[in-house]
Amino acid sequence: MSDRAITTDLLVVGLGPAGSRAARAAAEGGLSVIAIDRRRRPGFPVQCAEFIPALMEQEIAGLEGVTRQFIDTMATFVENEAPDLRENFRGRMVDRGEFDRLLVKMAHEAGADCRFGLQLNDLAADGIASLSDGTRISARAIVGADGPRSAIGRAVGQVNDEIVETRQVSVALLKPYEATDIFLSAKIVGGYAWLFPRGGIANVGLGVVPGERHRLKPLLKDLHAMLIAEGRVGRGVMGHTGGAIPVGGMLNPIGALGDVPVLLAGDAGGLANPVSGAGINSAVLSGSLAGEAAAAWLGGDGDALANYVDELEALFGASIGRALRRRRAIMREYEKGFGPLPAALRAGWIAYPEYWADEETAGTELETAL
Repeated sequence: MSDRAITTDLLVVGLGPAGSRAARAAAEGGLSVIAIDRRRRPGFPVQCAEFIPALMEQEIAGLEGVTRQFIDTMATFVENEAPDLRENFRGRMVDRGEFDRLLVKMAHEAGADCRFGLQLNDLAADGIASLSDGTRISARAIVGADGPRSAIGRAVGQVNDEIVETRQVSVALLKPYEATDIFLSAKIVGGYAWLFPRGGIANVGLGVVPGERHRLKPLLKDLHAMLIAEGRVGRGVMGHTGGAIPVGGMLNPIGALGDVPVLLAGDAGGLANPVSGAGINSAVLSGSLAGEAAAAWLGGDGDALANYVDELEALFGASIGRALRRRRAIMREYEKGFGPLPAALRAGWIAYPEYWADEETAGTELETAL
């Protein structure tokens, strides 16, 4: 254990996609950056289905090296009905560990000091951070990119209080497949189930509200058994994972600890889509914006923090707000005692016209929802 005091322009807590992009952008903006993560290596354990939308190609170079296959269609199964196909649903399945390592490498090459295996033990009211190795860091600004249960967010009073719990297994994919399968059912309270193909592997999982967490294992067992019976996947389980997804909408992404400004990005800022649960795209974009805003603020731009809020609202406000309304409409059906019928499930899912019925931008905003 050390007992060192370090000063830096920016402390980034969390080195997932949001934190890595924030560290990179801030370092490119001329700041000294220390970024920490409690995990010992980037991307592990994997806690997502590993799908990224096609628009990510505009933000990140080098995706070819981490891509395992491309996706072109979404198939949605509502209860026991035949699937509804949404074509031209472009994206790619990545190796999430390699994806995260790519982003950390970019941050490191920009000049950020990226440190793994370090826990944030305490964050004082004046913004001084105490780490698990005894180091104390005094930063001029802080970016919280530490996930849905963000310690940084909690320190500034911004907490994700609506969560979906997930469980996923990786199994052999027995036939080539280029679509994502989505399973909607009233049995899956507050979430949905999925199959995402990744070359010769399928990520099969589901998410539910915390009160239904005890049903995750049996529901996933039933889904796996159904896919085995259909001859689509193997019996053996290669790996298990799970995690939490914030589904309560965007938090206030700025705060302060004493004179130290705090910016929240990615899941820490509640930027996952409340219906699809997707958050990698919003993490990448918000992380970059947070790093840029921190550099601008410390460079003397007094409007930089307010501009960060405005940019997040412009990018994600409409899609997250709509998803939150759709999600809450579904949850109200459970309050009636019998759960949502198929028509309500369709109205609450991004692949259906009913979801976008009051909008003119259905075709252009689907990827934003992912």
